Amino acid sequence: MSPPTSPLRLVLASANPDKAREIAVILDGALDGRVELLARPPEVPDVAETSDSLEGNAALKASALRAATGTGAVADDSGLEVDALGGAPGVRSARYAGPRATYRDNVAKLLSALEQAGARAPEERTARFRTVAVAILEDGRELACSGVVEGRIVDRPRGEGGFGYDPVFAPDDGGGLTFGELDPEAKHAVSARGRAFRSLAAALLAEISSPGTGDASPRSPDHGTLRR
Repeated sequence: MSPPTSPLRLVLASANPDKAREIAVILDGALDGRVELLARPPEVPDVAETSDSLEGNAALKASALRAATGTGAVADDSGLEVDALGGAPGVRSARYAGPRATYRDNVAKLLSALEQAGARAPEERTARFRTVAVAILEDGRELACSGVVEGRIVDRPRGEGGFGYDPVFAPDDGGGLTFGELDPEAKHAVSARGRAFRSLAAALLAEISSPGTGDASPRSPDHGTLRR
């Protein structure tokens, strides 16, 4: 009998502890113990997010952590796209109110921008969260998966849960509650990050189960994009 194979190991690249905890919960629930998630080493410096796309920034972070640790890495980038603001803040969501902005600063700027745009009615405040999750394996193979959730921006923060823009984003499938009001399990079920990382988990499990890592057969869209 052949010895059991060791689980695939991936470093969580996010330097944001709120995001890292959320990613770990989602992936732990989807990977069935077949992938070992490792904490980001504290000595690794922040990675400059210089790309103009979510996928580019996620790949920058995963690549930097793989280079720093010699282990595969997983990262994401997320953006809030508000229709009344022409898709802003988008890829700059985390830095919308400045490079050192707090969650509260970003939310305040968002609500102010909507007020200045005259977007007061719920139908004028449509928005979506978009997440791209990227895994770069130890051998350099790269997987990228995305997730989107539609919703709207409410007129004031509601709820104590979540982080970032969660208290002002009400997903269409959330029964009128914001992500800040939903419990974590309900949030993850519909969130863009939950959708992206469940797709990434499926892609990782498909890679593990593949009889040969050199197999270049196409992946379905639900399993994301594979690069070698």
